[in-house]
Amino acid sequence: MLYGKGSESGMRITSVISTRQSLRYFGILVGCMIAACSINLFVVPNKLLTGGATGTAIIFYYIAGLPIGLQTLVYNIPLLFASYKLLGKNYTIDVITGTVLFSGCIDATRFLNAYAPQIDEKLLASIYGGVFNGIGYGLVFRMNGSTGGFDIIGAIIRKYYSMNMGSVIFAFNCVIVTIAGFLFGIIPAMLTLVCMYITSYVTDKVIAGLNRRKAILIISEKHNEIADGIMREVGRGVTFLHGRGAFTGVERDIVMVVVSLTQIAKIKLIVHAVDKRAFMVIISAGEVMGRGFTKPVLNRKPEHEILDVDPEAEKAIHEALHGK
Repeated sequence: MLYGKGSESGMRITSVISTRQSLRYFGILVGCMIAACSINLFVVPNKLLTGGATGTAIIFYYIAGLPIGLQTLVYNIPLLFASYKLLGKNYTIDVITGTVLFSGCIDATRFLNAYAPQIDEKLLASIYGGVFNGIGYGLVFRMNGSTGGFDIIGAIIRKYYSMNMGSVIFAFNCVIVTIAGFLFGIIPAMLTLVCMYITSYVTDKVIAGLNRRKAILIISEKHNEIADGIMREVGRGVTFLHGRGAFTGVERDIVMVVVSLTQIAKIKLIVHAVDKRAFMVIISAGEVMGRGFTKPVLNRKPEHEILDVDPEAEKAIHEALHGK
């Protein structure tokens, strides 16, 4: 009987893992499709380039008309071989999946060239191309995938030479921009640089998440009252960090709370109502995971059991937020 239960539990775990993997690969496919559509709608019709192996493939497409997706796949073969030898099997399998999907999506959406929007100002094309490329690549990377190309070179150099991966990829992309400048003129090269920058920026935003949070540290003698006010009025959990002043040597608890951007003003009102001399630091949090943000809060204590605080502080908070 015990074996049966264990086996059933194991099957559930396997099922959950399988479902998550399927969703992950679906997300990679969607990201590849968005980036591929962007290339065929905005980049290629306006004689622009992208970074990586795809940018190299686009150059030869302009010169000889060779399929971009097929070229991208071919250029990645030696890189995939190096990845297997130097970075391991698991990493390479994920890269192969992303590379094949991305290459296939580029050639499958080639027909979109005929439906590309007529944009007189090519700067707009580079902006839109960069935005949608960034969304596509960001979704792929958020799913822990890769489209191959210079990402593999960057990963290898980072592993063996401890160099920053972003700097390495940027250096290779600068070579592509330079080549574009010699072949097609300085204006397309400059617009390509704009497109690459926007792609990089949007990619980072998608990876980090668009719903940015703020971590707030509050140092005050009335930390209990402030924490209680935040939990009651804002509905966010609060953590006490033990701290000691280096100059004064005084020990006190530091209030730490993570909130959304729209809740910062209310936090400020609470802190100011309780202690006008409180020291507060607001820090950007790129991504927040866990109970209260990505997981539901269960078994929250009743309000009257949260903290023993001064009733006058509660009254001041209520007046600051809701008026007398």
